[in-house]
Amino acid sequence: MKEVLKRTVLLTVVGLLIALAGLTEAGAGGVAVGEEAPDFTLPNVEGGEVSLSDFRGKYVVLEWINHGCPFVRKFYNPGEMQRLQREYTEKGVIWLAICSSRPGAQGYYTPEDAARVSEEKGAHHTAYLYDPTGRVGRLYGAKVTPHMYIIAPDGELIYQGAIDSIRSANPADIERAENYVVSALTQHMAGEEVTTPVTTAYGCTVKY
Repeated sequence: MKEVLKRTVLLTVVGLLIALAGLTEAGAGGVAVGEEAPDFTLPNVEGGEVSLSDFRGKYVVLEWINHGCPFVRKFYNPGEMQRLQREYTEKGVIWLAICSSRPGAQGYYTPEDAARVSEEKGAHHTAYLYDPTGRVGRLYGAKVTPHMYIIAPDGELIYQGAIDSIRSANPADIERAENYVVSALTQHMAGEEVTTPVTTAYGCTVKY
């Protein structure tokens, strides 16, 4: 009886390991800092299309978004994400919010609803883009919302990871945290090396 139980446990563990390996392979992807950011084309809420290559020669921030996520609301409810969007788009930075939620999942909106929510929240991103198949999210290795990426004018990825240094959904922590996006943009725009080019993003899992 004990031998049967041992074999059962062993087979269960092996099965779990195989399943986890499959999940890891299925979720594989991503771009390393220092590599050229891969081009993509996605529809926007206005009914047109936006390509990353449209903005060659400019800084581009990619923000993976899900307005149902408390970690996203941490920055939108007090207006902090909008403030950052406004500050940097006024400096010529392109800010693209990308929703990779599948239809019916948390965070997915119709174009009309997405435009309405963006207006209600006072968003200042350059465009809100749809990635319902998750192709672009997986291409970049986006795992959570908000997952942030910064692309330099020459197309090189110079930052990816968390928006800031305090892993919480509490807006009160924003003021005490280091904002990695601000630090990376400030340093690179000044011709300096980005001292923290990669961090572990935190937030809600992207609803692929």
